[in-house]
Amino acid sequence: MRLGCAQLAAGAALAVLAAGLVPMGQGSGLIGPVEAQAQNLGQRVVLGTVVDSGSAPVVGATVFLKDLKSKSIRSYTSAPDGRFRFTQVNMAEDHELWAEKDGKKSATKTVSSWDARKEFETELKLK
Repeated sequence: MRLGCAQLAAGAALAVLAAGLVPMGQGSGLIGPVEAQAQNLGQRVVLGTVVDSGSAPVVGATVFLKDLKSKSIRSYTSAPDGRFRFTQVNMAEDHELWAEKDGKKSATKTVSSWDARKEFETELKLK
């Protein structure tokens, strides 16, 4: 009889899985349909330093952060120590980052949605 009960329990478990039913809530003992949940990637901080060709910090450079999906651009003016910081940057979107001052421009860097870091730190060198 034990073998029959074990087979019955295994069959019931497979039937529940095949039907897409799983326990709902911890310890509730209730069974319901599987709910799809979107991956919550959240937001990140993009920060760094703007430097000149001699690696000295650049005050007053304009740093741009462009969302490649919406094409919106945010800007930030570098601090006396050359630092910049963008908060609440959507991790699910790709971005481009660059700095400009007095006709000089840094290389454009990509902040990829594939990068899982919550804090993206970089140096932008004006040329």
